[in-house]
Amino acid sequence: MTFIKYLKDRILILAGWVVLSLLLGFMVWLTPDLHNFWDNLSYLLVLQLFIVFLFFTIDYHRRKKWYKTFDKEEDSHLQHFVESASTEEELLIQEYVNQQVREHHSMMEQLLDSQKDQKDYMDSWIHEIKVPLAAVDLILNSIEFDIPDEKFVLLQNEIQQIDEYVEQILYYSRSDEFVNDYLIQEYSLKKIIQPIIRSQANYFIQKNLQLTLAEADARVLTDSKWIEFIFRQLLSNAIKYTPDHGKIDITIEKKNNGVALILQDNGIGIPSEDLGRIFDKGFTGENGRKAQQHSTGLGLYLAKRLAGKIGVDLSAKSTMNEGTTMTLFFPQLDYYHEER
Repeated sequence: MTFIKYLKDRILILAGWVVLSLLLGFMVWLTPDLHNFWDNLSYLLVLQLFIVFLFFTIDYHRRKKWYKTFDKEEDSHLQHFVESASTEEELLIQEYVNQQVREHHSMMEQLLDSQKDQKDYMDSWIHEIKVPLAAVDLILNSIEFDIPDEKFVLLQNEIQQIDEYVEQILYYSRSDEFVNDYLIQEYSLKKIIQPIIRSQANYFIQKNLQLTLAEADARVLTDSKWIEFIFRQLLSNAIKYTPDHGKIDITIEKKNNGVALILQDNGIGIPSEDLGRIFDKGFTGENGRKAQQHSTGLGLYLAKRLAGKIGVDLSAKSTMNEGTTMTLFFPQLDYYHEER
């Protein structure tokens, strides 16, 4: 609190002093023997005003530490207890504030415990659901020659889709504890992305998509597991929003300050009004609202968030009815994870 604001809060005291001074002047004016007392009265009033402001200044500096307790620029004023009260009024306020802090801490502890329970359950569910999924996949492969090829491929696609959604939930759950689950090493980008491309082979065949993977390769310092997940989201979206007989190009370009992994399709594109929001959590946009696409609004959000955590920049460019380009840029790093 500034001294001016402090004085504003004491405007009634100043107004009371002014009223008393006027009454004193009025009494002097009514007393005939004191008509020559006006000069002395003026000095007295000036001295009183000086003393009043002196007392205010001393009181302000005495309370300054107390005011600073509430002027801290923090995310929440309910993180720390107040302990600098010196008057009965301040003690009353301090006790009220500290009671709110205690209640806030208690609520936060309950909320964190609840979130931890939910996360533990989610992690357990994810690992448990993978067992029946794997069993269903084995059963499907065992009856491959007993059912029509078309139905077999459709069932295989649905199982793979379920598995990808489960994987999304797993990485979403782990994203808050990223620091405990990553390992930066030097990898070949092609060796990271080729298994992801092979895993999507059925979709390429069904939609007659043409895939072009440039011969150029590059080695980058990154975490392969997280990059695999990010690239899977980007490739899945490219396949989903590219019409039959479309084309997807994947290139790796070495630049002065890093390496760019570029995934370009000639699909339906992203409306310009949606392009700035495609990485927002839960945003599906005009394309995602189409019933046949079944967008969750989590894939690109997770890709952007996880890319940022490992120092990779994910950006998008798109033109309606011409296609979309997704770029993963890996800045040139040394083994100390410092940008050169």
